[in-house]
Amino acid sequence: MTRIAPLLLLALAACGDTTPRYLIPTATEAPTSRMALRVASLEMRQVSLPAYAGEDQILREEASGALKPVKSALWADTPSRAITQQLADGLAASSTAQVAAEPWPLSTPAQAQVAVRVSELAARLDGQLHLSGQFAISSYDRIIRERIVPFSIAVPLAGDSPAQIAQATGIAIDRLGTEIATNLRR
Repeated sequence: MTRIAPLLLLALAACGDTTPRYLIPTATEAPTSRMALRVASLEMRQVSLPAYAGEDQILREEASGALKPVKSALWADTPSRAITQQLADGLAASSTAQVAAEPWPLSTPAQAQVAVRVSELAARLDGQLHLSGQFAISSYDRIIRERIVPFSIAVPLAGDSPAQIAQATGIAIDRLGTEIATNLRR
């Protein structure tokens, strides 16, 4: 038994995942001013992603049109959670509203909710990261008019490395946050 124990430890150590993981970076510049919104509090619902975009593998489009995983590259966080949190953090930093990702942490409900449904999130062959879908703004107390707004964002890719795909993804998410804030502006 004492001879097997070191072999078991060696085998378990070899099983450790050393695949590089990439964060979705946020905007490096702090907003110069905060946008006044028509609501004082805003809940960011969990972002809905297509199945391929919700996986932990970083994908890019190949010449065949197939989305293939970038070799040895994973997202550092679950994409849906990371995007939801980045949108909430960005809206909180750039607006006058109190913003949090669901579940809403305060006892008084948020005045409005934003639900984002992504239909495409892909590094495409045209050299751009595409983010499209729609966001819905709802307000139980009818503080603001409820609506569904389509969006389509394309960000040039500096290259097709995982870090460059992550960078473009972060820029696209920041732009979506700006579109949402602009739509809620006073």
